[in-house]
Amino acid sequence: MAANDMLATMRATLSAVVITRNEASRIKACLDALAFADEIVVVDSGSDDDTIAIARTAGARVIQQDWLGYGAQKQFAVAQARHDWVFCVDADEIPTTALRASIEQTLAAPSLFAYRHPRCNRFMGRALRHGEGYPDWSLRLFHREHARWSTDPIHEKVVSDGPVGTLHGDLMHNSEEGIERYLSKQNRYTTLQAEQMFARGKRTGVATMLLSPVLRFVKFYVLKRGFLDGVPGLVHILIGCFNSFSKYAKLIALQRTR
Repeated sequence: MAANDMLATMRATLSAVVITRNEASRIKACLDALAFADEIVVVDSGSDDDTIAIARTAGARVIQQDWLGYGAQKQFAVAQARHDWVFCVDADEIPTTALRASIEQTLAAPSLFAYRHPRCNRFMGRALRHGEGYPDWSLRLFHREHARWSTDPIHEKVVSDGPVGTLHGDLMHNSEEGIERYLSKQNRYTTLQAEQMFARGKRTGVATMLLSPVLRFVKFYVLKRGFLDGVPGLVHILIGCFNSFSKYAKLIALQRTR
């Protein structure tokens, strides 16, 4: 028996969980990289391309569910898994060989119920290793009886009942399919952020709207050396700065109109 096969038989069983909608161009690479899991669960929210067919061909169990919001959709997907240990990824994310090996080694004798790992964002053809693009810590491997997805409509996260361990290896995130599509997605995200802040009673003013992008640029481009990522790093950070401006501008608009 090969060493990898022996390790798989010794570790805790694992469900890989993915949510999708019209991800035909990216889902196969994602699912191929998740083949080390004992099952793959794909929860689709109405794809009208080949996403579902590709997922089933790859051996995934596909469940259809209308969109519930990011956090709620991911928690629904976790609930569909057959195993308590789950590894959650998006269709545009691929675990590296090092991360897959670290997951299997950890599950052979887990000492905690939740584990984080670095996420490396690929942008404009380059893997960002500085600034706000790395390490971008993400908690994606957890025992579902001891951790769960938050219900946040945007920037959802896994909330653990106890301490969190650290895995080795990166989760590669192909964060854009062209600048135009990326900007469109960021526009939707900042709208959701503004609405979430408004609903929670947060208020802001012109000073925050103007200063937030400047402070963000200094933090990520200068202090965290985003300049080392070249032009892609500069563009990525400038878009993030504009997102800060846009988020607070939209919040001010909500304050004035509601």
